[in-house]
Amino acid sequence: MNSAGPLSHRRRWSQGVVQQVSPAEVTDLGPGYLEPGLLPVDLLAKAYREALSEFGSAALAYGDDQGALPFRAAAARRAGCTEAQVLVTAGTSHALYLIATMFASKEDVVLVERYAYDLGRKILTDRGLRTRAVAMDADGMDPEALHDAIVAERGRVAFVYLNPTFHNPTGIVVPEARRRALLEVAARHGVLVVEDDAYADLTLDGVVPPSMAELAGYEGVIRLRTFSKTIAPGLRLGFLIADPRTVKRLVHHGLFASGGSANHVTSLAVATLLESGDYDRHLAWLRAQLKARRDALVGNLTGPFEFDVPAGGYFLWLRFAEEARVPAEVTVAAGARFGDGPGSAVRLAYSLNSPDRLAAAGRALAGSWIPSLERT
Repeated sequence: MNSAGPLSHRRRWSQGVVQQVSPAEVTDLGPGYLEPGLLPVDLLAKAYREALSEFGSAALAYGDDQGALPFRAAAARRAGCTEAQVLVTAGTSHALYLIATMFASKEDVVLVERYAYDLGRKILTDRGLRTRAVAMDADGMDPEALHDAIVAERGRVAFVYLNPTFHNPTGIVVPEARRRALLEVAARHGVLVVEDDAYADLTLDGVVPPSMAELAGYEGVIRLRTFSKTIAPGLRLGFLIADPRTVKRLVHHGLFASGGSANHVTSLAVATLLESGDYDRHLAWLRAQLKARRDALVGNLTGPFEFDVPAGGYFLWLRFAEEARVPAEVTVAAGARFGDGPGSAVRLAYSLNSPDRLAAAGRALAGSWIPSLERT
């Protein structure tokens, strides 16, 4: 899928070019990135060539504010909605920023899961919003706790921000019954739901429930999608799905009036992948690659901790009863980044390393990660 070899990756993946680079001797299980060899350079080169051949100079112009119709039509067909319900964005972070700008005022409250994507929370707080964590269990956010939080905030809740499918950081998939219960609570109180669905295409075992937006008929829910996790983060391409009134409101943001579509030429290139079947073939290949990596990590994780094998996405949530020390050759994402809860936890990403390195990292954790109270 990628013609660039390991040595060229090493030379090119350097500070000042990409966001984060770890020393070669360290297996970094922290970031939610794809391994360089999983990024489809050749496939994207072909897609851009085809888009430029088909659309010519129109691909390089300012795009329609809502996004190029060929892309919106392809995305809508996959989602079971209409083109009018699709707005092209520069990814889920961009979409969340837009929503926080257009649907909330300073000091409003956004309800989030007890453990939630930390950088998503930062986007919200940078906009002057307050976040309030809502209790969750093995099936996701607790509906009764959501009701209590909405009542306690007395009309100050701007929206609820959820990640119900292959949740970041815990890997949870919220069951359909729980999704419906959460939607019922939100609808009863007239509270908007923002569904971060970044990992929904990355199922590794079985099938996932319908999105919350689909269950709600795309009323009262804004669904955020991205190609950062399935193709490449450097594309900066995603889209949101909502009812047409909500989409029209968001399109009126000055960013679109000034710059047009969030990522015009890239959306046309990705549209060719969606229409040709290349995207689905790539997804099948990527799922197999991620499954091999997940299994390599899981198969070597034994020790004083607990975890549930994730059915998809990028992340495994490792739980343990007390503070512990991670071996020097492995880095992880501390659970405290994502929220407070009973015991201790860390997030392990299996997307950034090869199966061999993940197997070695699992063995290192199993052999060296001894609870600190047992050390003398």
